[in-house]
Amino acid sequence: MKRYAIIVAGGSGQRMKSSIPKQFMELADRPVLMHTMEKFYRANASIELIVVLPSSHHSTWETLCRKHQFNIPHQIAAGGMSRFKSVKKGLEYCSEESIIAVHDGVRPLISSDLILKMYKETELKRALIPVCPVSESIRLVTEDSSKALDRSQYYSVQTPQCFSSELLQAAYEQEERDTFTDDASVVEALGEKVHLCEGEDSNVKLTSPKDLLLAEILMSR
Repeated sequence: MKRYAIIVAGGSGQRMKSSIPKQFMELADRPVLMHTMEKFYRANASIELIVVLPSSHHSTWETLCRKHQFNIPHQIAAGGMSRFKSVKKGLEYCSEESIIAVHDGVRPLISSDLILKMYKETELKRALIPVCPVSESIRLVTEDSSKALDRSQYYSVQTPQCFSSELLQAAYEQEERDTFTDDASVVEALGEKVHLCEGEDSNVKLTSPKDLLLAEILMSR
């Protein structure tokens, strides 16, 4: 079945304490976003890559591609004011019946094994997301109290999140809601079941300077 990857890269450098958008910050001498795209291309070069960037970042991206001689084929979509609107823009480029993966542009350490497993299993399950067990103690905090929770019942959610194109396109026809925190929550609002698979501890989302340092260490290994 046809495979697309919508790579959402609309972040800023605010939490990175940088004037450069975090997807453009250098990791091992190249922008983070290039590493992310390369992981999908190396997993299977037939995956069609759709990169969603704010319109104001398009010229910067084109300049970076020339500078780094980056020639992996991809299409660029103009991002919206929210993640929901950005993914919806990316879906406009998915014209065939397919499996669609939606991935954070600042998760450059994902393995080919996980990418291929996600696509393959989604052909049967229609909606699949990678998760990892929460390893630290967690508490529920209210205005005047807090209490410990059983962490064995909680998992952190990663990307790529993979769906049949029919299902994902239908989900994004809904009106946007504050409760939509990721693609799985959008699909679940249709009453559809979202299946889970084991993610990877190394598949971190780069949001702070320490994340970038960790990524440098992991890549050097």
